[in-house]
This record gives sequence, structure tokens and C-alpha cells, in this order.
Amino acid sequence: MFQIPQIAHSIFPSLVWNIPNEDNKIFLTFDDGPDPEATPWVLDILAENNAKATFFCLGRQVEKHPALFERIKNEGHAVGNHSYSHLSGWTTINKKYFEDIARADEIIGSKLFRPPYGRIRPSQLKFLKEQYKIVMWDILSGDFIEDYKPEIIINMLYKLMRSGSVIVFHDNAKVGKKDIAVLREVLKNRKPGCGLAEVLLS
Repeated sequence: MFQIPQIAHSIFPSLVWNIPNEDNKIFLTFDDGPDPEATPWVLDILAENNAKATFFCLGRQVEKHPALFERIKNEGHAVGNHSYSHLSGWTTINKKYFEDIARADEIIGSKLFRPPYGRIRPSQLKFLKEQYKIVMWDILSGDFIEDYKPEIIINMLYKLMRSGSVIVFHDNAKVGKKDIAVLREVLKNRKPGCGLAEVLLS
């Protein structure tokens, strides 16, 4: 579980870290899908709880599973660009990085972008912020960490969540079904001051 230090917000103020609001909404986001194992149950749990989320999709996954991508949109969730092949901005030359994102944009068609791993260089940021709203997060759930059991993630979320929090989960095969218990707990027993999950504004 990781909470982004406040200093990062001030150094990169053009990025979306959280979304303060008067309705006490939180913002659930899912990276790396759509995935035929994980995405359907994520959508089912969101539907059970009348909650919405934003899915930052990989272009290559959308190509493989177009019906799942359409289901995400048809059920009222937002979608964002998470690149085509999940390249790290820190280790990829700009030309290749931008081409990968543009390839995903042709498939996903969203003005929301989240850099894979959260890794983006200032030169990349300068170029991309002219085309996209770049969305980071203030809470990384840690669902990808093998030793993090659902109860650990739940307890940490309750400590860190606040109105406007942008929380990262993953809908991929690697995470498996770990998030089922987490999402059900968070959505059914919402922390006071943290209301209905909602989509990010596009």
C-alpha cells in the first residue's frame, strides 16, 4: 500500500492526484485490462453496489477482448489510455513511447491517460499534457504484491481513504481474485466521509 507524498502534488501540479469534491466521492481505477478472468467479476461487484469506476486499459488487451471493453463502457464506466504495451517512460525513448500511446488512442479513444508504473519523464509530460488529462493517484492499493492479503489492503485503505481519493487497483490475471473481498468490503461498508465511487471526469 502506497500513499503519494504531498510534495509530489506540488512538484507536478498539472497531474491529477486526487479530486476534492463536496459529495464525498472516491474514485476507483483499474489498470492493465480488460482481462477475461478479472474484469467480469470487477464489473459484477461494481454493479452490485451501484458504483462506477474508471478503467485504464491497455491497447493490446482491448484488441484481444473487444467485447469486454464494450461492456465496460455500456455499463457506464469511464475508460482511459494506459498505453498499448505498458512501456515505462523512464526507460523508453520518447518517440517510441509516444507512438505506443498513440496506437492505444486509436483503439481506446480517451483523453484520460495514466502512465504505466506511474513513470513519466518531464519531457514526456510536457508533450502529453497538451493532448491528455494525465491521471495519477493518491493511493496505490498494493493488490499486485503477493504478500498483501485482502485484510491488509482493506485495513490500509480505511486508514488512508478520504473524500476525493483516487485509488489504483488492477484487473489482470496476475492479481487474480484477491480484490473481490477488498472491493466488496470497501463498497458495502464505506468509510465515513467517503461516499459512492464514481468515474473520473473526462
